Amino acid sequence: MSEASSVLLNSGDPCWIAAAREARLLMQAYPKHYCGVFGIYGHPNAAELTYYGLYALQHRGQESAGIVTSDGRKFRSHRGMGLVPHVFKGDVLHSMVGRLAIGHTRYSTTGSSHLLNAQPLTVDCARGQIAIAHNGNLTNAAQLREELEAKGSIFQTTVDSEIILHLMAQPTPNGGNTLLQAIRRIEGAYSLVIMTENELIGVRDPHGFRPLCLGKVNDAWVLASETCALDLIHAEYARDVEPGEIVLINEKGLTSVQAFPEQQRRAFCIFEYVYFARPDSTIGNRNVYRVRVNMGRELARENPIAADMVIPVPDSGNCAALGYALESGIPFEMAFVRNHYVGRSFLQPSQLIRDFDVRVKLNLIEGLVKDKRVIVVDDSIVRGTTSKARVNNLKEAGAKEVHVLVSCPPHMHPCVYGIDFPDRSKLMAANHSLEEIRKYLSADSLHYLSQEGLVRATGLPAEAFCMACYDGNYPVHFDPRVDKLVMERRRERAPTLGDSLSSEKAQIRLI
Repeated sequence: MSEASSVLLNSGDPCWIAAAREARLLMQAYPKHYCGVFGIYGHPNAAELTYYGLYALQHRGQESAGIVTSDGRKFRSHRGMGLVPHVFKGDVLHSMVGRLAIGHTRYSTTGSSHLLNAQPLTVDCARGQIAIAHNGNLTNAAQLREELEAKGSIFQTTVDSEIILHLMAQPTPNGGNTLLQAIRRIEGAYSLVIMTENELIGVRDPHGFRPLCLGKVNDAWVLASETCALDLIHAEYARDVEPGEIVLINEKGLTSVQAFPEQQRRAFCIFEYVYFARPDSTIGNRNVYRVRVNMGRELARENPIAADMVIPVPDSGNCAALGYALESGIPFEMAFVRNHYVGRSFLQPSQLIRDFDVRVKLNLIEGLVKDKRVIVVDDSIVRGTTSKARVNNLKEAGAKEVHVLVSCPPHMHPCVYGIDFPDRSKLMAANHSLEEIRKYLSADSLHYLSQEGLVRATGLPAEAFCMACYDGNYPVHFDPRVDKLVMERRRERAPTLGDSLSSEKAQIRLI
């Protein structure tokens, strides 16, 4: 919940409570981003460049941010809740000396949102200091944590990323590589940047669910979730880290190890192309902007509609709407204007302002749509609440027809690999027919891009992707009972020390 919503609910005023609930529903209506990771080796201003890298990756998570640096002997760490520029105020970066740094910007996918769970996580063990930043979700996290706790491991957080640190810190019976053995035990989605006192490591899971790229700025090596972070610091893109690859960077240069040579199935999250990645990023040798324009073109080929204009829902629908307009020849108009300055602390809305939570972010230019047949292009419909509000705004402004088009297939299943899609009971398309959704939205027609059309837009084979949120085909097994708060629930169920002591006393008396 946003700071403003919290203030409203605590005020006790029914008007503010209603407004806060509406604002919370608005935030829940869209799929949440997961995380952005960044690392740099061999640069005198490592902390500063990491800050800029995280700034470029801010779209991947807005709950918390953190940076850890190393000067070869000592770690320096700073983490905080909020956006990157809010966390790193004043002279914080100046004190974070070192030629190595890793950073993280977070949206919680496992573990709740508070400072304790902010990353990068650090540990000081027999093998030295280790820091880790993780993008993704481990599907066997609960099982591994129970096993580690049974052996005496003490956890400081409720995030699955800490499990990787504990696995790395454990001694190996055969004296093998601890990192290699650790990642061969974890399952699910993970792109990692790991730092020791003198080296930077990048790791990508064998299916390649999450992106991770490699670049260079002068003589320094860089790891980042997306190429847009490289662009901001004038780093040259080298290549993507391959699925299953471990990249080790130290004073000897770069070493690459394929940890899963037998793994052939690839499962890159196709929703990166639809929504999450920035359009100026390149992933899998495909520019995200061009892929999204292609999605709009495919949408137009599959669903030709007679209309007067095509308008996007900014910003995520811009590229697909442009593609639809280019393919159909229907004029493209920016009828919805986004307010880019909406933050966490906007003034409390009055009950007199109807649909404040919707209009404060996107306002409609009514004169453009009056008496027009309008095609509205959005990237996805998850719960449908905000889409309904958009259609109502257009109808109230005098639009003759409103056709809603979506540049991806219907979301039918939750994601267990790091996107906070809700469970099936809250997914609109999983519980209602196309016609029922159209009626709910009050749209004249509703059309989704087919799964085949989505794949064609990427120019890559279907076998390259995970599309489980559309078709329910999950590439990696998971426990359906596990969700992002599983660690908190385990702690709530655990017996207290007093309970254990009482039980022990009872046994003593019996003896």
